Amino acid sequence: MTTTLAPAPARASRAGLAPLVAVHAGLFAGGAVALSLDAPAQGWGVLLVVVGYVVALAAVCRATGRADLLALTGFLALVSLFQLLPDWVLADLVGTLRFPDTGGPRVDDVIPLAMAAMWVAPLFLAVALAGGRPGRAALLAGLVFLGAEVLAPSLGLWEPAGETHRVLGVALYVLPAEVALGWATATAFAAVRGRPLPARVAAALAVATFYLGALVLCHFLIDVAGWRLVA
Repeated sequence: MTTTLAPAPARASRAGLAPLVAVHAGLFAGGAVALSLDAPAQGWGVLLVVVGYVVALAAVCRATGRADLLALTGFLALVSLFQLLPDWVLADLVGTLRFPDTGGPRVDDVIPLAMAAMWVAPLFLAVALAGGRPGRAALLAGLVFLGAEVLAPSLGLWEPAGETHRVLGVALYVLPAEVALGWATATAFAAVRGRPLPARVAAALAVATFYLGALVLCHFLIDVAGWRLVA
Protein backbone atom coordinates (compact mmCIF):
# COMPACT_ATOMS: atom_id res chain seq x y z
CA MET A 1 0.00 0.00 0.00
CA THR A 2 1.29 3.46 -0.93
CA THR A 3 0.66 6.47 1.28
CA THR A 4 0.86 9.96 -0.22
CA LEU A 5 1.06 13.37 1.35
CA ALA A 6 -2.40 14.61 2.21
CA PRO A 7 -3.55 17.37 -0.18
CA ALA A 8 -4.40 20.68 1.46
CA PRO A 9 -7.57 22.58 0.54
CA ALA A 10 -7.02 24.73 -2.54
CA ARG A 11 -7.22 28.06 -0.69
CA ALA A 12 -4.92 26.89 2.11
CA SER A 13 -2.54 25.41 -0.44
CA ARG A 14 -2.30 28.71 -2.35
CA ALA A 15 -1.91 30.66 0.88
CA GLY A 16 0.87 28.37 2.08
CA LEU A 17 2.78 28.33 -1.21
CA ALA A 18 4.22 31.85 -1.01
CA PRO A 19 5.83 31.34 2.44
CA LEU A 20 7.33 28.02 1.30
CA VAL A 21 8.75 29.66 -1.81
CA ALA A 22 10.10 32.48 0.36
CA VAL A 23 11.86 30.02 2.66
CA HIS A 24 13.61 28.35 -0.27
CA ALA A 25 14.46 31.71 -1.84
CA GLY A 26 15.96 32.69 1.50
CA LEU A 27 18.01 29.49 1.49
CA PHE A 28 19.51 30.31 -1.92
CA ALA A 29 20.10 33.96 -1.04
CA GLY A 30 21.63 33.15 2.34
CA GLY A 31 23.72 30.39 0.81
CA ALA A 32 25.05 32.76 -1.84
CA VAL A 33 26.11 35.23 0.87
CA ALA A 34 27.70 32.52 3.02
CA LEU A 35 29.62 31.03 0.10
CA SER A 36 30.98 34.44 -0.85
CA LEU A 37 32.77 34.72 2.50
CA ASP A 38 36.34 33.70 3.13
CA ALA A 39 37.23 30.78 5.38
CA PRO A 40 36.61 30.25 8.26
CA ALA A 41 33.56 32.52 8.08
CA GLN A 42 32.28 30.62 5.05
CA GLY A 43 31.90 27.33 6.91
CA TRP A 44 30.17 28.98 9.85
CA GLY A 45 27.91 30.88 7.47
CA VAL A 46 26.84 27.73 5.62
CA LEU A 47 26.07 26.02 8.92
CA LEU A 48 23.96 28.98 10.07
CA VAL A 49 22.06 29.12 6.77
CA VAL A 50 21.15 25.42 6.56
CA VAL A 51 20.10 25.22 10.21
CA GLY A 52 18.09 28.42 9.81
CA TYR A 53 16.42 26.95 6.72
CA VAL A 54 15.25 23.84 8.59
CA VAL A 55 13.90 25.92 11.47
CA ALA A 56 12.17 28.35 9.10
CA LEU A 57 10.71 25.53 7.00
CA ALA A 58 9.21 23.85 10.06
CA ALA A 59 7.83 27.17 11.31
CA VAL A 60 6.20 27.96 7.95
CA CYS A 61 4.67 24.50 7.66
CA ARG A 62 3.20 24.86 11.14
CA ALA A 63 1.96 28.42 10.57
CA THR A 64 0.24 27.51 7.29
CA GLY A 65 -1.42 24.44 8.76
CA ARG A 66 0.48 21.95 6.60
CA ALA A 67 0.76 19.15 9.13
CA ASP A 68 1.82 16.76 6.37
CA LEU A 69 4.78 18.92 5.34
CA LEU A 70 5.66 19.62 8.97
CA ALA A 71 5.85 15.88 9.59
CA LEU A 72 7.95 15.48 6.44
CA THR A 73 10.34 18.21 7.59
CA GLY A 74 10.79 16.54 10.97
CA PHE A 75 11.51 13.18 9.35
CA LEU A 76 13.95 14.68 6.85
CA ALA A 77 15.82 16.39 9.68
CA LEU A 78 16.42 12.94 11.17
CA VAL A 79 17.44 11.50 7.81
CA SER A 80 19.82 14.40 7.18
CA LEU A 81 21.47 13.88 10.57
CA PHE A 82 22.13 10.22 9.81
CA GLN A 83 23.37 11.07 6.31
CA LEU A 84 26.62 12.11 7.98
CA LEU A 85 27.40 8.40 8.23
CA PRO A 86 27.46 7.56 4.48
CA ASP A 87 29.46 10.74 3.79
CA TRP A 88 31.89 9.81 6.54
CA VAL A 89 32.40 6.32 5.10
CA LEU A 90 32.94 7.64 1.57
CA ALA A 91 35.38 10.32 2.71
CA ASP A 92 37.32 8.44 5.38
CA LEU A 93 37.16 4.79 4.27
CA VAL A 94 36.29 4.45 0.58
CA GLY A 95 38.19 7.60 -0.40
CA THR A 96 35.81 8.78 -3.14
CA LEU A 97 34.61 12.01 -1.51
CA ARG A 98 36.31 15.10 -0.10
CA PHE A 99 34.99 18.06 1.85
CA PRO A 100 37.18 21.20 1.66
CA ASP A 101 37.81 22.80 5.03
CA THR A 102 36.16 26.22 4.80
CA GLY A 103 35.78 26.69 8.54
CA GLY A 104 33.21 25.78 11.13
CA PRO A 105 32.89 22.55 13.10
CA ARG A 106 33.81 19.30 11.35
CA VAL A 107 33.07 15.71 12.31
CA ASP A 108 36.37 13.86 12.88
CA ASP A 109 37.98 16.68 10.84
CA VAL A 110 36.43 15.03 7.76
CA ILE A 111 32.87 16.33 7.22
CA PRO A 112 31.43 19.78 7.93
CA LEU A 113 28.75 19.58 10.61
CA ALA A 114 26.58 21.63 8.23
CA MET A 115 26.04 18.44 6.20
CA ALA A 116 23.83 17.21 9.06
CA ALA A 117 21.17 19.67 7.87
CA MET A 118 22.07 20.09 4.20
CA TRP A 119 20.12 17.05 2.98
CA VAL A 120 16.75 18.45 4.09
CA ALA A 121 16.25 20.90 1.21
CA PRO A 122 16.83 18.54 -1.76
CA LEU A 123 14.86 15.71 -0.17
CA PHE A 124 12.02 18.06 0.78
CA LEU A 125 11.76 19.29 -2.80
CA ALA A 126 11.82 15.75 -4.18
CA VAL A 127 9.32 14.16 -1.79
CA ALA A 128 6.96 17.14 -1.42
CA LEU A 129 6.76 17.86 -5.15
CA ALA A 130 6.19 14.14 -5.76
CA GLY A 131 3.25 14.16 -3.36
CA GLY A 132 5.02 11.49 -1.34
CA ARG A 133 4.92 8.98 -4.21
CA PRO A 134 8.18 6.97 -4.10
CA GLY A 135 8.61 6.56 -7.86
CA ARG A 136 8.18 10.24 -8.56
CA ALA A 137 10.34 11.15 -5.58
CA ALA A 138 13.11 8.98 -7.01
CA LEU A 139 13.01 10.75 -10.37
CA LEU A 140 12.88 14.21 -8.81
CA ALA A 141 15.70 13.33 -6.41
CA GLY A 142 17.81 12.31 -9.39
CA LEU A 143 17.27 15.69 -11.04
CA VAL A 144 17.80 17.74 -7.88
CA PHE A 145 20.93 15.88 -6.81
CA LEU A 146 22.38 15.96 -10.33
CA GLY A 147 22.27 19.75 -10.18
CA ALA A 148 23.78 19.73 -6.70
CA GLU A 149 26.61 17.39 -7.73
CA VAL A 150 27.47 19.57 -10.74
CA LEU A 151 27.59 22.77 -8.67
CA ALA A 152 29.12 21.51 -5.41
CA PRO A 153 32.81 21.40 -6.44
CA SER A 154 32.78 24.95 -7.82
CA LEU A 155 31.02 26.16 -4.67
CA GLY A 156 33.56 24.48 -2.42
CA LEU A 157 31.00 22.26 -0.67
CA TRP A 158 32.26 18.81 -1.66
CA GLU A 159 33.99 17.12 -4.58
CA PRO A 160 34.68 13.60 -5.86
CA ALA A 161 38.02 12.04 -5.07
CA GLY A 162 39.91 8.88 -5.93
CA GLU A 163 39.50 6.74 -9.03
CA THR A 164 35.91 7.17 -10.23
CA HIS A 165 34.26 7.53 -13.62
CA ARG A 166 33.08 11.12 -14.01
CA VAL A 167 31.01 13.23 -16.38
CA LEU A 168 30.95 17.04 -15.98
CA GLY A 169 32.95 16.54 -12.81
CA VAL A 170 30.27 14.30 -11.28
CA ALA A 171 31.18 10.83 -10.04
CA LEU A 172 28.70 8.61 -11.88
CA TYR A 173 28.27 6.08 -9.08
CA VAL A 174 26.48 8.58 -6.84
CA LEU A 175 23.62 9.29 -9.28
CA PRO A 176 21.75 5.94 -9.15
CA ALA A 177 22.32 5.85 -5.40
CA GLU A 178 20.73 9.29 -5.02
CA VAL A 179 17.76 8.19 -7.12
CA ALA A 180 17.42 5.24 -4.74
CA LEU A 181 17.68 7.64 -1.81
CA GLY A 182 14.65 9.59 -3.04
CA TRP A 183 12.64 6.39 -3.32
CA ALA A 184 13.75 5.12 0.09
CA THR A 185 13.00 8.42 1.83
CA ALA A 186 9.45 8.63 0.46
CA THR A 187 8.81 4.97 1.22
CA ALA A 188 10.11 5.21 4.78
CA PHE A 189 8.20 8.41 5.51
CA ALA A 190 4.95 6.82 4.33
CA ALA A 191 5.60 3.84 6.60
CA VAL A 192 6.34 5.75 9.82
CA ARG A 193 4.41 9.00 9.49
CA GLY A 194 2.39 9.39 12.67
CA ARG A 195 4.37 6.68 14.45
CA PRO A 196 6.24 7.32 17.73
CA LEU A 197 9.63 9.02 17.61
CA PRO A 198 11.69 5.81 18.08
CA ALA A 199 10.09 4.33 14.94
CA ARG A 200 10.85 7.48 12.94
CA VAL A 201 14.44 7.55 14.18
CA ALA A 202 14.90 3.89 13.24
CA ALA A 203 13.42 4.51 9.79
CA ALA A 204 15.69 7.52 9.22
CA LEU A 205 18.73 5.43 10.16
CA ALA A 206 17.50 2.67 7.83
CA VAL A 207 17.30 5.18 4.95
CA ALA A 208 20.89 6.32 5.53
CA THR A 209 22.06 2.71 5.80
CA PHE A 210 20.24 1.78 2.59
CA TYR A 211 21.82 4.77 0.85
CA LEU A 212 25.29 3.77 2.03
CA GLY A 213 24.75 0.26 0.67
CA ALA A 214 23.55 1.68 -2.65
CA LEU A 215 26.61 3.94 -2.87
CA VAL A 216 29.08 1.14 -2.19
CA LEU A 217 27.32 -1.23 -4.60
CA CYS A 218 27.17 1.38 -7.37
CA HIS A 219 30.83 2.33 -6.83
CA PHE A 220 31.80 -1.33 -7.10
CA LEU A 221 29.73 -1.97 -10.22
CA ILE A 222 30.73 1.23 -12.04
CA ASP A 223 34.30 1.86 -10.89
CA VAL A 224 35.75 -1.40 -9.58
CA ALA A 225 34.20 -4.51 -11.13
CA GLY A 226 36.01 -5.84 -14.18
CA TRP A 227 32.87 -7.43 -15.69
CA ARG A 228 34.85 -10.35 -17.13
CA LEU A 229 34.70 -14.12 -16.89
CA VAL A 230 37.91 -16.03 -16.30
CA ALA A 231 38.63 -19.73 -16.27
